[in-house]
Amino acid sequence: MATTAQLFEEPFDADEYIERLAWRTPGGGSKGGAEAFDPKRLLDEFKCHIEELKQLDEKIQRKVEKLEHQCHREAKEFAHKVQDLQRSNQVAFQHFQELDEHISYVATKVCHLGDQLEGVNTPRQRAVEAQRLMTYFNEFLDGDLRSDVFHNPDKIKEAADIIQKLHLIAQELPFDRFADVKAKIASKYHDLERQLIQEFTAAQRRGEIGRMREVAAVLLHFKGYAHCVDVYIKQCQEAHVREKLDGTRHSDVEQYLKNLYDLYTRTTALATKLTEFNLGSDKHTFLSKLIKNIFSSYLESYINMEREYLRTRGAMILQRYYDSKNHQKRSIGSGSIQELKERIRQRTNLPLGPSIDTHGETFLSPELVVNLLQETRHAFERCHKLSDPSDLPKNAFSIFLLLVEHLCVEHIDYALEIGLAAIPSFDAKNANLYFLDVVQQANSIFHLFDKQFNDQLMPLISSSPKLAECLHKKKEVIEQMEVKLDTGIDRTLNCMVGQMKHILTEQKKTDFRPEDENNVMIQYTTACSKVCGYVSKQVEHVRKSMDGKNVDTVLQELGVRFHRLIHEHLQQFSYSSMGGMLAICDVAEYRRCAKDFRVPLVLQLFDTLHSLCNLLVVAPDNLKQVCSGEQLTNLDRNLLHAFVQLRVDYRSARLGRHFS
Repeated sequence: MATTAQLFEEPFDADEYIERLAWRTPGGGSKGGAEAFDPKRLLDEFKCHIEELKQLDEKIQRKVEKLEHQCHREAKEFAHKVQDLQRSNQVAFQHFQELDEHISYVATKVCHLGDQLEGVNTPRQRAVEAQRLMTYFNEFLDGDLRSDVFHNPDKIKEAADIIQKLHLIAQELPFDRFADVKAKIASKYHDLERQLIQEFTAAQRRGEIGRMREVAAVLLHFKGYAHCVDVYIKQCQEAHVREKLDGTRHSDVEQYLKNLYDLYTRTTALATKLTEFNLGSDKHTFLSKLIKNIFSSYLESYINMEREYLRTRGAMILQRYYDSKNHQKRSIGSGSIQELKERIRQRTNLPLGPSIDTHGETFLSPELVVNLLQETRHAFERCHKLSDPSDLPKNAFSIFLLLVEHLCVEHIDYALEIGLAAIPSFDAKNANLYFLDVVQQANSIFHLFDKQFNDQLMPLISSSPKLAECLHKKKEVIEQMEVKLDTGIDRTLNCMVGQMKHILTEQKKTDFRPEDENNVMIQYTTACSKVCGYVSKQVEHVRKSMDGKNVDTVLQELGVRFHRLIHEHLQQFSYSSMGGMLAICDVAEYRRCAKDFRVPLVLQLFDTLHSLCNLLVVAPDNLKQVCSGEQLTNLDRNLLHAFVQLRVDYRSARLGRHFS
C-alpha cells in the first residue's frame, strides 16, 4: 500500500488504517486469511511502513516551511502597498477640502448677488402682474373679453390662473359699485372650474396621468377642487366595476353574477367602514348615493339575469344527469285526460298506460339535488344582497319557483311518475318492487328542499305578503307528491300481497289432510315458511324506506292485507285433526312473523286468527266453550261457523249438534 498524504485526509481513523494495513499484509490478518498468521512478517511490514511515514512527514514538513516563508514575504509586500495607498488618500482628501472651501466662497458670492437681483426684480414683476390683471379686469368691466387667453382652449391653464386671482381681488371690492363686474368674474370662475373638472374626467378616461396631474395642480387653488377628488374616486370605481362586469355580462353569466355579488358586497362593506369617519351628518345618504350611481345599471337587470341563469343551469344539470343514465325523458301528459287517468288509477290501482322496466333505477340523484340546491343557495344569497328591499320578496319567490320547477317537478315528480309506471301488476311473479326505494330517496330529497325553504327563503319573505303565496305553493307541491307516493305505496303493497298469494299456490290440499296422520314430523308447511321469509324481507324494506309515523302506517296496512290473505287462504281447505294442528302451527309462524311489524293491530288480528284455528282441532264437546272465550266472544257468529265448517268431521250430526 503506497504511503501518500491522501491516506490521512479527514475523516481519519487510526484503528481502521492499521487494520487495513494488517489485512493487506500476507499472513497478517486476524484470521490469517488464506495463509497462516505470521507475526514476524507483520512486524517487518509495520517497521517498513513506519519508515515510509517518517519520510512522508519530513517531506510534508519541508513543504509547510516553504509555504510559511512565502506567506511572510507576501504579507510584508501587501503591508507596504497599503501604506502607500493611505498616503495617497491623505493627499487627495486635502485637495478635496481646499476645493470645498473654494466652492463655498463662490456660492456665498452668488447668493448675495441673487438676493440683490431679486430685490430689484420682485417689485418690477409685481408691477407687471398688477398691470396685466388690471388690463383683464378692464375687459370684464367693459363686458368685452378681447384677450385670446379667454377663448383659446389650449390656454385654459393660463386663463384659470388669471380668473382665480381676479376672483380673489373681486371679493375685496364694494358690492354697490362693482356688483356687475363681480358677477361676471364669478360666472367665468365657475365656468372655467367646470371645464377643468371635465378635462380632468376626460383625461382620466383616456388614461393620461400627466394631463390629470396638470389639471389637478390648476384646480388645487379653486373651491371645486374637492369635486375633482370625487370625480377621480367615482371614475376609478366605475372603471374597475366596468372592467370586472362588462367583459362577462354576455359571455359568462355565472361569472358575471359572482363578480357583481363580490364587488357589491365589498363596496357596501367599505361604505360601512367609512361611516366610522366624520363625513358629515348625511354620510349614510351620501355613501348610498355613490354606490347606487356605480351599480344602478347592473342592479336593474340583475334579477332577470339571475332567473335566466338558473333556468339554463337547472336544465343543464338535469339533462347531464339523464344523459349519464342514457335515458330519454318520457313526456308526462297533462290536462283533463291525464287528470282523469290519475283519478281512475288512484281509485282502481289499474296501471293505465304501458308498464316500463327501469331495472331498479330510481332516477333520483343526490348529487343532482345537491347541485340544484347549491345553485339556488347562491342565488338566494345574491338576491338578498343585490335586490332592492321592496323587490326582495318578489325576487326570492321567483327563484323559489324555479327550484320547484327543476327539483320538485322535473326531477322528483318525474321519478315518481316513472316509478308508478314501473310498478308491476298484481299477479306479476318475482317482481322487483323498487318503488319503496323511490319513496326513500324522494323523502330524503324533500327534507333537503324543506330545510332550504326554512333556512334561506323564509328570512327573505317572512314579513311580506309573499309568505302566504310561498307556503301555499309548498303545500301544493307536497300534496301532489303525497298523492303519487300514496298511490305507488298502495300499488306496491298490492304487488307484495300478490307475490304472497303466488307463493301460497304451492300449498297442497294434502298439507292439511295428511295420509298418515300418525307420522307427521314438520312444524309448519313449506308454503308458510316461504311466505314468512318474503314478508320479513318486505317489512325490513319498508322500515328502511320510510321514516316517522309513515313506517307504522304502511306496516299496519301491509299487516292487515297480509292477515286478510292468510285468512282467505285458510278457508280454501278442509282440515283433519292433524291438519288442523298443522294449520295452527302455520298461523303461529305467521303470528311470529307479524311481531316484526311492531303494530298492535296486526298482532291482534293474528292472535284472533290463531284462536279461530283452534276451532279446527278442539273436541266437539268444547266448541261452545272455545267460541265464548276471550278471543272469540266478540266475533261474528257466521265467521266462527265458517271456520268450524272447514273440519272434515263437520257434517257428522254430532259435531253440528254441539256447535248449534
